Amino acid sequence: MNLPALRGRLRGAAVLAALPLLALTACGSGDTGGTAAVGAQASPAPTADPVASVRKSDAVAALLPADVRRAGTLRVGSSIGFPPGAYYPNGPDKAPAGQDIDLADAVAKVLGVKLQRQDASFETILPALGSGKYDVGTGNFGVTTERLKTIDFVTYINDGQGFAVKKGNTALKKVTDLTQLCGLTVGTGAGTTFETTLTEQKGVCAKAGKKPYDVKVYSENAATLTALQQGRIDVIMSTINGLRYQASQPAAQTTFLGEYHRLDVGFAFKKGSPLTKAFRAAVNELIKDGTYARILQKWGTSASAIETSRINPPEHA
Repeated sequence: MNLPALRGRLRGAAVLAALPLLALTACGSGDTGGTAAVGAQASPAPTADPVASVRKSDAVAALLPADVRRAGTLRVGSSIGFPPGAYYPNGPDKAPAGQDIDLADAVAKVLGVKLQRQDASFETILPALGSGKYDVGTGNFGVTTERLKTIDFVTYINDGQGFAVKKGNTALKKVTDLTQLCGLTVGTGAGTTFETTLTEQKGVCAKAGKKPYDVKVYSENAATLTALQQGRIDVIMSTINGLRYQASQPAAQTTFLGEYHRLDVGFAFKKGSPLTKAFRAAVNELIKDGTYARILQKWGTSASAIETSRINPPEHA
């Protein structure tokens, strides 16, 4: 596929991923091709702008490497998915919005740098950090023991793993143990902690003498939701905040089953990056001056606030 066509497919995927209600036709294989929205609309972005008043902190900016201060820019690999994290409320040719977008922009203002944001699929960002393509990655990346082997993180929120079903499905009330999924088909995102958890723990059903659950992986949120509404999967595993937001939209027709496993979420960097101390200081500056709280309030994620940003905390037990 040529580069313009690939860009078009990625942008198309990002738009569809932003839609809370997906009355879609065709595939559902996770491929962006052949998937079309019928009468769906993206959620409008809140109008508050807590980032506008953020100013540069010379003390925090001094923590950046000298070459970065001189260049004044950072390359960001950004996964644009669905609200409240990051999405396109007005189409892919307009600016993205969301909690992750606001936090990254606020950090950049504290550091006195400009962000060169490049849209990328979720599963490609972490490997690209190691190759030097991006300086930092955003996309609701959870801090896990496995990821810490090759990636450095600077935390900015506490989110994690949760489940949702189609509205009206009363077979599952709350998932506290993966054996509750035995015999069901679970849909989740490619390259996510959800896929890793489901794959690594698939043997729990056999140990319990039950039929194993089946895992279907999709490269975009739109395809996962379509599969749920069409009955090709029974349950979705995704982010706590994303699923909670989705279920709050009357047209979405999903029910959030609650939290399964909390994870710290952070900006991602290649191992040994000299940027982590500056980013941690910037996030803590935003927490101190109240901007952080206002951003989370804007996006309805205040329950996931952290008290202080950390570099490479251990994965939650």
